[in-house]
Amino acid sequence: MAKEILCAFGTDIDSVAGQIGSYGGGESPSDIQRGVFASEVGTIRLLNLFKKYQLRTSFFIPGHSIESFPTQVQRIVEHGHEIGAHGYLHENPIAMTPTQEEAVLVKSIELIEHYTGQKPRGYVAPWWEMSNATAALLLQYGFQYDHSQGYRDFQPFYARVGDTWTVIDYSKTAQEWMQPMTHGQEIDLVEIGANWYVDDLPPMLFMKKVPNSHGFVNPRDIEQMWRDQFDWVYRELDYGVFPVTIHPDVSGRPQVLLMLERLIEYISGHAGV
Repeated sequence: MAKEILCAFGTDIDSVAGQIGSYGGGESPSDIQRGVFASEVGTIRLLNLFKKYQLRTSFFIPGHSIESFPTQVQRIVEHGHEIGAHGYLHENPIAMTPTQEEAVLVKSIELIEHYTGQKPRGYVAPWWEMSNATAALLLQYGFQYDHSQGYRDFQPFYARVGDTWTVIDYSKTAQEWMQPMTHGQEIDLVEIGANWYVDDLPPMLFMKKVPNSHGFVNPRDIEQMWRDQFDWVYRELDYGVFPVTIHPDVSGRPQVLLMLERLIEYISGHAGV
């Protein structure tokens, strides 16, 4: 059977929105400046990279980034890339009320439609956290796919809702928390698996207030880890997806751009990709 391994970049322009909404940099001029770099410099470098290798990709852009950096967003549209929704200020969906989450989603849709002429088809939840309301909102507003759930890594699947589980409460009897997980049900929303192990941000972006961030990991080490995952997928699967999540905050830096060039050339050398 011929191989069909669908490889794709998903580029999240977290930028200033990420610093304010998630990374703890909202009070830091230095961190805000790094967010500006991501939009004004890193994004353009990535567009040049994609043009060099004739790649069409998907950009998931917070509404704040769209409104704050319209020139760069227009460049993305002119280069023919897809734009999907990614919150407004990179808000964590599980911290919002359903009403707040819907307002953010509606604003994102309006902004994307303004720049692209069409409603977004895809969504990525900030921090890859979906609330109990997220999936229903995505279906309500006509989204066709999501890239936020982690039930699978390299095979597409349908989104699942309704999982429940019991957390430990040591003030209660053990019998009260010794309960199995209840599995939810699939819905008509295609999922492309969220995978922290093929994401540039945790190992290669310095974030002052996020304890598991690094920022100084050698990109060649990350490159080898991503290659190893691709090699396994290519060996074991006849059909699969290999989604790589990148951010101009990280992948707009020279050392990571060189890594991506090597990775693109390596993966492109395989038949059926």
